[in-house]
Amino acid sequence: MTASLPPKPPAPPPSSPAAARPVAPLPPRPFAPAPPIAPLPPLAARPPVIAPLPPPSPAAAAAVPALVSPADFELVRKLVRERSGIVIEPRQEYLVETRLKTVARRRNLEKLGQLFDQLRLGSDPKLATEVVEALTTNETSFFRDFEPFEALKGCVLPELLRARASKRTLRIWSAASSSGQEAYSLLMMMRDGFPQLAVWKLELLGTDLSAEMVRRAKAATYTSFEVRRGMADAQTSKWLEPVGDDFRVKEELRKLVDFREMNLVAPFPPMATYDLVLLRNVLIYFDVETKRQILKKIRSVLAPDGVLMIGASESLLGVDESWKTVRVGRATTYKP
Repeated sequence: MTASLPPKPPAPPPSSPAAARPVAPLPPRPFAPAPPIAPLPPLAARPPVIAPLPPPSPAAAAAVPALVSPADFELVRKLVRERSGIVIEPRQEYLVETRLKTVARRRNLEKLGQLFDQLRLGSDPKLATEVVEALTTNETSFFRDFEPFEALKGCVLPELLRARASKRTLRIWSAASSSGQEAYSLLMMMRDGFPQLAVWKLELLGTDLSAEMVRRAKAATYTSFEVRRGMADAQTSKWLEPVGDDFRVKEELRKLVDFREMNLVAPFPPMATYDLVLLRNVLIYFDVETKRQILKKIRSVLAPDGVLMIGASESLLGVDESWKTVRVGRATTYKP
C-alpha cells in the first residue's frame, strides 16, 4: 500500500492593482540650448598638418642634372629617325632614359652619359643598333585583336583561295612581325580552317627591323604567360610543345615561315609578289610622308587583287586614299 502525500496549502490570492504602491513621476528638468559652434578659420589661416617643403634653391636645382640632356635627346631622336623612320615625340626624354638604362647596364656603363658619349664617337655600329632596337616597340601576342583573324578566316582567305585555285600557291607577308606570334597564329588558323592548304605551296615571310626579334621568332619559344595571353588550351596542346617552363611551336609550323631582318624605311630587296600583306600596328609610329613611302613600296609587291591589312586603330584616311577600303565584319582591309 502506498502512502499518500498531504495536500498542498492553497496559494494566496494575487494582490490587487489598486493595492500596488504608486511610483512618483520624475521632476521636470530645465532645457538649456547648446552654445553655438564657432566657425572654422579660413584655410589660409589654418596651420598645415604637414609643413610643406621649401622650394629648392637655384643652386640646388642645378646640382641635379637631367640624365638625358636636350643634346642627348636630339642625338637619339635623329639616330632612331634615320635608322627606322620612327618618330620619338618631344618631351619623351623619360622614354629614352628608361629604355637606354638597360643598354647601359648591359655594357657595364655606370652613367647614361657614357653611352651618349660612345654614341657620338660613332665607332661602335653595334651600339647604334642596340639603341634603335631598345627604342622600337615590339608589342605583340597570339591572335592579337581577334577580329582581323575572324575576317581572314571568314572572307579574305576564302576569296584568295578561290582566285588561286588553279595554281595552288599562296604567298603571305607578315611585315613588322616582331617575335613571330602573328605569323604562327595565322598558320594555326589556316591549318585548322583550311585543310586543303596541306597540298598547296604556301610561302609565309615574316620580317622585322630588330635582329633580336627575328632571333626569337625563329626560336619560336614563348613563356606560359605569352601563350595563355592569346591561345586556348586546345590550340596550345595541338600546336605547341612544352620546353621546361616554356612552350615551343611545333616543327611542322616552324618550317613554313621564313623570318628575316628588314627595314621598311629602306629600299626593299628583291621580293616575290604577295597575295596578302599584314602591316598591323606599325604605321602609327611613322610620320605621314614615311607612311606614304612605305605604302607605295608595299603596293609594288602586292598582287593586283591582293589584300593589305593594317591595325585596328590605324587608317589610310589622309595618308593614301588611292587604296580601296573593304569592310569585313568589324575589320578593315585594303586593296590596291
